[in-house]
Amino acid sequence: MARDSCLNRVVAGVAVGGAVGGAVGAVYGTYEAVRSKIPGVLKIRYIGQTTVGSAAIFGLFLGCGSLIHCGKSY
Repeated sequence: MARDSCLNRVVAGVAVGGAVGGAVGAVYGTYEAVRSKIPGVLKIRYIGQTTVGSAAIFGLFLGCGSLIHCGKSY
């Protein structure tokens, strides 16, 4: 039971981190694409790359934090 609970916490941490990272990456990618005057379809590609990269990093860190926290006993 505790193992499933820990796994559920880590998965939830990755999901929340991915959502927050994706939102931040989309906003930042859009800002940078407009500021740098990236043309047409390349702008969409740049925003997508920034969104996915940011979501992956945030998800990884929040998942690791959840895993570390799961090992603590209070």
